[in-house]
Amino acid sequence: MPHRISKGQVIAFRLGAHCLTERLAEDGLPRAAGRCGIQNSPPGSALLALHARVGNFRQDQLASAVAEEKSLLQSWCMRGSPFYFPTSDAAVFTTGVLPPTEEAMRHLVSGVEPALDKLGMSFTKAVELTGAEIGDVLSGRRLAINELGAEIATRIARRLPQRQRGIWQENGPYAPGQPFGEGIVHFCIRILTLQRVVCFAPRTGNKAPLVLVNEWLGHPIPDVAPDLARAELLRRYLRCYGPSTRGGFAAWTGVHPGDTGPWWSLIEDEMTQVDFAGLPSWILTEDLDALLSAPMPKGVRLLPPHDPYTQIHDRNTIVDEKYHREVWKAAGGPGTVLTRGKLAGTWRPRLRGPKLTIAVKTFGALGDQDIKSLKDEAGQVAALRGAPAVEVEFEAY
Repeated sequence: MPHRISKGQVIAFRLGAHCLTERLAEDGLPRAAGRCGIQNSPPGSALLALHARVGNFRQDQLASAVAEEKSLLQSWCMRGSPFYFPTSDAAVFTTGVLPPTEEAMRHLVSGVEPALDKLGMSFTKAVELTGAEIGDVLSGRRLAINELGAEIATRIARRLPQRQRGIWQENGPYAPGQPFGEGIVHFCIRILTLQRVVCFAPRTGNKAPLVLVNEWLGHPIPDVAPDLARAELLRRYLRCYGPSTRGGFAAWTGVHPGDTGPWWSLIEDEMTQVDFAGLPSWILTEDLDALLSAPMPKGVRLLPPHDPYTQIHDRNTIVDEKYHREVWKAAGGPGTVLTRGKLAGTWRPRLRGPKLTIAVKTFGALGDQDIKSLKDEAGQVAALRGAPAVEVEFEAY
């Protein structure tokens, strides 16, 4: 009979895997980012996610790791979103994420289909055309996606047959006034990040410039066999989100559940089936003991929107369903309050002059110690964001 796993055991195991049971030492930045990547949308959310995991974390540590040491890389990754991950693990979070089929790639960057169908071109061909131009356009430069996309689209248009060229240059279904071709190129560039061609340089104002990986690092990302990279990506998923299912992994990566075979089949002999919430789920066999004995964490964390811990398929595990719409909004979502292993509410920051106000909405009453710890945590968040003063406001849902 499969082990029957309780919700409390799952929460404790996942929090430990996400480095949220106890903060890592100051040198723990690569470990925190390498567990399952750190999403950075909205921009700046990765800073808060890392602060929740690494002791005495400062903004300049992240800046130095990305721009100077280049021990962290930022690139489009799971679900077509921007992530930080260790440069040494780049193959896992690029090659390991890249789907092997045309259909799965289209699903990962959902939205490209209407333009491609009208154009009569495969996504694979569009990526090849974009890849053939991007080196000449981007070499020695840092360009935002709109600038890069416009230049590449203009170059590609010259190489297309007349019928396709006309469609390529028409206004498309994406941004107002944006030609079909430019919109397609934007999607292709996301795939080229997974092909280790481009990545992000640090933001300049409101722009997130793209650069050639080889130029940015001074060397290419080493080749890793796709099967090895995909297998390791799935292991990292199960270490952070197990016990889970094909559907959970598909939601996390951004592919269709039916397209998970190229990952799942590689390590089936490394998994053990358990019973969670009355359904079959899977955990890495080597993690089963940790799952059965993980300690529940103490303390408070202010997690940002899209924190890795909250990017799960089985949302009922950590939040009552009646609060799902408050936690997981399509746009402009809040951060979440983690107290002693439970998501106890949401929070939003507001900068009023030099003072940062953190508005907390709770799912239930908080104890005095939790309130004190939360205020202490708010003070650290304010310092991280350069605000000399902080005020915490409380409201119940």
